[in-house]
Amino acid sequence: MKKVSRLLIGFLMVAGSFNGTQAQESSWTTGVDLVSSYIWRGTKFGSGPAFQPSLEYAKGGFAIGAWGNYCFSDNQALESDLYMSLTSKSGLGITVSDYYFPTAKWFKGSSHYIEPMISFKKEKFSLLAAYMLGDGVKDLYLEAGVTAGPVNLTLGAGDGQYTAGGKFNVCNIGLSTSKEVKITESFSLPVSGSLILNPSSEQFFIVVGISL
Repeated sequence: MKKVSRLLIGFLMVAGSFNGTQAQESSWTTGVDLVSSYIWRGTKFGSGPAFQPSLEYAKGGFAIGAWGNYCFSDNQALESDLYMSLTSKSGLGITVSDYYFPTAKWFKGSSHYIEPMISFKKEKFSLLAAYMLGDGVKDLYLEAGVTAGPVNLTLGAGDGQYTAGGKFNVCNIGLSTSKEVKITESFSLPVSGSLILNPSSEQFFIVVGISL
């Protein structure tokens, strides 16, 4: 856990310098997504539908939160993650995530995977680079995205866990969109849909989700 502490301390030091340029408005948000399948960076985890709760506190460009995944059908793909992110007005972002899987004890260092990530978003374009570390894992993931009208296009590549054989390859080609489905005059549900192709594993997925 010493590596985790060093990363978090370094992140907070950077946060202090970034936050000086942000409006200091704060808010708490919570929600849950219901998805037909849990697909992450081109790979399917668990089986059947899943619900994904989240909780976040944000102030200016700084945010700290928690996100989880729990499949309806079994105990596969259990996930309880913590993260801190910092976003500047220019669109540059830094995120440190702690991926934890509840099948192992939380205080055991080898049950945590730490991922520093740098992202950049400007109008319709986005880029990110992430490097996951922990228990012998050193996996790189790169992604580029573009928004074309109501559609988001994604191209991702990585190595290690992301690809068949572990060599660097394209693993996530995605097309997604979303809309508000009106239920009553005063209530509507955000519904999303995605088509995801993983050329490395030669798998294709169709996913729908509802956000509450």
